[in-house]
Order: sequence, then C-alpha cells, then structure tokens
Amino acid sequence: MHLVGQDGERGPFLTLWFIVLAFVVLAVGVTAGAPARILAPGVALMVLAIMLQRRLTSWNALLAVTIMVILFIPIRRYSMPGHLPFQLEPYRLVVGGVAAAWITSMLIDRRIRIRRTGFEGPLGAFAVCALASILVNGSRIDALGVQTYVAKKLTFFLSFYLVVYVVTSVVRTHKQIDFLIRILVGGGAVVAAAAMFESWTHHDLFNDLHPILPFLRLTDPPQTELRGARLRVFASAQHPIALGAVLIMMIPLAVYLARRTGHRRWWGVFMLILLGAFSTVSRTSVMMLLVCGLVFLWLRPKETKRIWPLLIPMLAVAHVALPGALGTLSAAFFPKGGLISEQQQNAGKRGSGRIGDLGPAIGQFERQPLLGEGFGTRVTDETVTGVGNAQILDDQWLGTLLETGLAGVLSWIWLYVRFVRRLGRAAKEDDSDRSWLYTAIAASVAAYSVGMFTYDAWSFIQVTFVLFILLGLGSAALGPVPARAKRAVRVASAPA
Repeated sequence: MHLVGQDGERGPFLTLWFIVLAFVVLAVGVTAGAPARILAPGVALMVLAIMLQRRLTSWNALLAVTIMVILFIPIRRYSMPGHLPFQLEPYRLVVGGVAAAWITSMLIDRRIRIRRTGFEGPLGAFAVCALASILVNGSRIDALGVQTYVAKKLTFFLSFYLVVYVVTSVVRTHKQIDFLIRILVGGGAVVAAAAMFESWTHHDLFNDLHPILPFLRLTDPPQTELRGARLRVFASAQHPIALGAVLIMMIPLAVYLARRTGHRRWWGVFMLILLGAFSTVSRTSVMMLLVCGLVFLWLRPKETKRIWPLLIPMLAVAHVALPGALGTLSAAFFPKGGLISEQQQNAGKRGSGRIGDLGPAIGQFERQPLLGEGFGTRVTDETVTGVGNAQILDDQWLGTLLETGLAGVLSWIWLYVRFVRRLGRAAKEDDSDRSWLYTAIAASVAAYSVGMFTYDAWSFIQVTFVLFILLGLGSAALGPVPARAKRAVRVASAPA
C-alpha cells in the first residue's frame, strides 16, 4: 500500500517493477510448459489491474464493486469452492475485504478516520439489547443447541454495522454520494430488466452466471412461485417479496437523479424499476411504494402533486408490459372472503397468515417481554439444527419482538424515526436539489421500515444491505460534506 501525496515517485516506480514481474511470470510459465493461451490473458489482466490500481483501489471503486456484487450475484444461490465452517459467497469476500481495507487504512493513513453517523444511540442500543438477550437466555440457547447459529447471526449482523460506518467514514463529498446512488439505481435498472425478462420467458438470467464466472457454483436455485396464474419472479433476490422491496427502495433515488440532472433517461429508469417491482406481484412492494409517495407528499408536496396525473399512463404502460400483473395484484389485495380472513388462517401452525401469527406470538412475548427469547435463537430452517424450533413469521417486527423483546423493537423505532426526521428537517430547510436527496433516502428507509411488517426482512440479505448502505449515505449527506474540500477529495481518490 502507498499513500497519495507522499513519496510521489514511489508509485510509478513500483508499478513499473510489478509490470516487469508480470512478464517474468509469463516467461517462466511458458518455459515450464504452462499453456500460453491460458497464461497470457491472465498476465494481461494482471498488468491492466496494476496500471489502473489507483482507480481500482479508490474507495469509490471499492464501494461500487460491493454494491454490484450484492445486486448481481444472488445471495445464498451461489457459493465458491472452499472448506470453511460457513458457505463462502462472493458478497462475504467483498464486504470482508472492504472492511479490512478500511480498518487497515485507519492504522496507516491519518486522513482515514472513523466518523460518527449521528445515530450511535439507537444503533448501540440495539447492539446492547441483542447481547443482553443472549446472556439472559443462555440456558435456553444450550437446551436448543443453537450456540453456533446464534454466534454466526450475531457476527453477521455486525457486518451490516460495518457497512454503515465504512460508507459514512469514506464518503466525504456530494459527488461521491451521487456516484454511489447512480450505481445503486443503474444496478437496480439492470435487475428490473432481468425481472421483466423472467416474467416474459420464465427464465431467470441470474441462474446462468456460473458459465460466465467459473469460480461460482450454483448450489440452491430458487423454486418456481405463482400468484394466481402469474409467475412471481426472483431475478437476483432470494424471494419475490425481497426483490420487489429492493426495487421499490431504488425508485425514490431514481426520482432524485431525474430532478438533479434534468435528464429524461432517469425517468425511463424510474419506469423500468417500477415495472420490475410490479413483475414480482408482491403486495409488500405496493405498500412500500405508497409509503414512498407519502414521504414525498410530506416533504415535497407541490412537486409531488404535479406528478400524480402521470399515474394513469404509468399504470397503462404496466398493463401492456406485464399483462395480468395488475389484475393479479388487485385480486391479492381483495381475495374471496376478504384479506383479513385470509391472513387469519391456520393460527399457530406452519404456513399461517400474518394476523394468525399474532396471538401465539404475543403469548410467547409475554414470557420474556423485556429482552425476548434471545437474538438468533428462533431457527426456522430445519437444515440448521435438524429440526426447526420456530415457525416462519412474515413480520420482521414481530420476530424482533420475540427475539430481543420490547427493548429491541424500541431501538429500531428510535433509529427509523430519528433518521427520517433528521433527513426530513434537512429537506425542508434546503431549497436546492439536495432536498430531493434527503427526501429520496428518507422515503427509501421509511418504506423498508413499513415493509418489515409483511415479511421477515432480515432473512433477505440483499435488501437489508441496501438499507444499511442508504443509512450510511444518509449519515454522510447530513454530516459536514464540503463539496470542494481538497482534503476530502484526496481521501476519496486514495487507494485503500
């Protein structure tokens, strides 16, 4: 590693030596009998990476790669070769590598420092609640035999916290924020296009990555799901609900880019992402879209009211592009016998409705109301412990209540309310295009928090990573972000 601005001649000198070393490796390999048609492209890529190493190891590039891996390589569908106590997946490798680079940079580069998010209170409160819930339920954890599972879940949740602090610490300029939002929205558009293709052809393009990336191994392809006669698409997500949720969270960001740049193509991207969300035929995505609209109506009322007339042509486009999807969604919201009756079925049994889960869950909650049964102790996957010890709850708030009690739930309410209120206040006080940035991030986070009522959100890693990336971007936007600070620009371009 080297630092930008110090020992200016050292970087080119080392780069030259690395290029010479690459050609030496090529010569030795050919002499030893290695196939040149395989060795030469590898060395060429090595040389290209060395020549571009300053750009490839900038924080912008590292965070962009992280976002693209999370969006484009389906989590828990692909694995990499290796004999480890956990499944080695690309997102684990990338997130761990970026976190390690950040920690190492703080040790050797005085310009990189951990930066406060402004939300240490609620984040710390939930961390304390999770640890305390494990400590007070030690005997239950031993009896269930889920010690390893609890430890894995706790360390895994730590990776979400690391993402927040990495983004908050290294994103210093508005230009960086816009760059990362473009990556998020552009990636969301690609996923949405693949979702629509899957809806038309019943073929998921993300199941075909292993021939292109031979280091990937397809281990758990998703099973086909239908709602009525409509296919529910997966694309790169773990479930159609999670796919719809992550695409809806991109929509406010697309609106921001359209307002910020004035380019009509971002409105086209907005429509493409919306169609991708509709192709999941998910009620959760519709509810989250409504929440986004309400946040925009709260913070940008005049501009939002002008957009409402566009709703009719948008629905017409959706009807043409996705025949039957809107009708299926309508039938899902208004089933025979009523939605409430449908959600009350099979109370207390596996596969029960969301309302049917409330009674049995409240009974469990009353036994440990303050700190719950222990973070990570509710195992719904039978392959983890041989026999699952809990039923699936399509309600993350309810699951959090059972695992970490009232204290854990209040911590998350505190985080969401404080985050959205601070962004909302900043949006109202700012008359520039930045107010649209605050509004967009607030809308996305608010939509995720409400969507948690209708699916077990934390079980779906892609959408939850996007949440924490947005928490980091929102914290960076609210903090002192000088647009032209020379020192900040140097940090943004410094190799990790």
